[in-house]
Amino acid sequence: MIPTLLHRDKLLKKDLIRLLCTKGEEEQALLDCAAKVKQENVGNTVYLRGLIEFSNICEKNCYYCGIRRDNTNARRYCLTSDEALEAIRFAYEKGFGSVVIQSGEFHSNTSTRKIDSLLKEAMRITNREIGITLSCGEQPEEVYRRWFESGASRYLLRIESSSGELYRKIHPDDETHRFSKRLKALESLKKLGYQTGTGVMIGLPFQSTEDLANDLLFMKQLDIDMCGMGPYIEHAQTPLYKYKGVLTPLQERFDLSLKMVALLRILMPDINIAATTALQSIEKEGREKAIRIGANVLMPNITPKQYRDDYSLYQNKPVSQLNNEDDLRFLELQLKGISHEIGYFRQGNSKHYKKGESSTNEGH
Repeated sequence: MIPTLLHRDKLLKKDLIRLLCTKGEEEQALLDCAAKVKQENVGNTVYLRGLIEFSNICEKNCYYCGIRRDNTNARRYCLTSDEALEAIRFAYEKGFGSVVIQSGEFHSNTSTRKIDSLLKEAMRITNREIGITLSCGEQPEEVYRRWFESGASRYLLRIESSSGELYRKIHPDDETHRFSKRLKALESLKKLGYQTGTGVMIGLPFQSTEDLANDLLFMKQLDIDMCGMGPYIEHAQTPLYKYKGVLTPLQERFDLSLKMVALLRILMPDINIAATTALQSIEKEGREKAIRIGANVLMPNITPKQYRDDYSLYQNKPVSQLNNEDDLRFLELQLKGISHEIGYFRQGNSKHYKKGESSTNEGH
């Protein structure tokens, strides 16, 4: 029955709910079908996004996040421009093709200008060949425009949940944490021409299977170009930690995350989907499992090692003990073991975004 469902032109919410609940042979049939869709649309090439965790200083106070403003146990940091540029130079020289600059949310003119200057310098030292994704939270449209003009071509802004009701349960009830503001920011990013990405947490307290099905439909309706989503993993210094005892077991969150990746690949065959680090925190080969059934992007962490433990969004974050070059070689071997290869020196732009457009960067 699953192959019949999956070859329909449009999956309905009731279909998605049913598929998210599959177990055993039915679940495997779903994953196998998604792997086939992936192979037909984006192939077995995996694109790298060198992850630079620029700063863990955040003005937001989200109930699930380890770097929330009120977590006084967090050791705060912000990279210097030289530290960030050194990481970008490494990614460029080793053929990553692109980087992600991620940070806590900020709104000061000083921080905005620092990102702007970093983008311009990154473009200069890489001959405009490096692809840059920003993930710096909600910003005014003029800031997004300025960063786009300075060299950022992609932006990841996770909705975390497309349910306004659930969103309000996992964020403070104040003007800086409005669901409507998050939606408006996503609309601004699309309007300005960014390859736009979003994503959700899977296994949140209060979350239903229907919520997750709606999340998938939301991403299709928004017509996103890329997605980063993974299991919710609790952090002891957050308000949501008090619900730890009623959470779905980690392994179930992991399995549900794979089904979400699979279904999104089927719903949106040509977008970029990241295999997130949170999967790896539950299963050592979690990212590889996601790649087999739908994901086509990996984000190796190239933040200077002395800061990596401090960018702690959730507990048990995996931190490689290898240096960046050895980590890259290990990753290459892992992917070879599942019949995939790294797309070196390619930005790996979303095929979905490029529909009807010419691209001058894909071969770099």
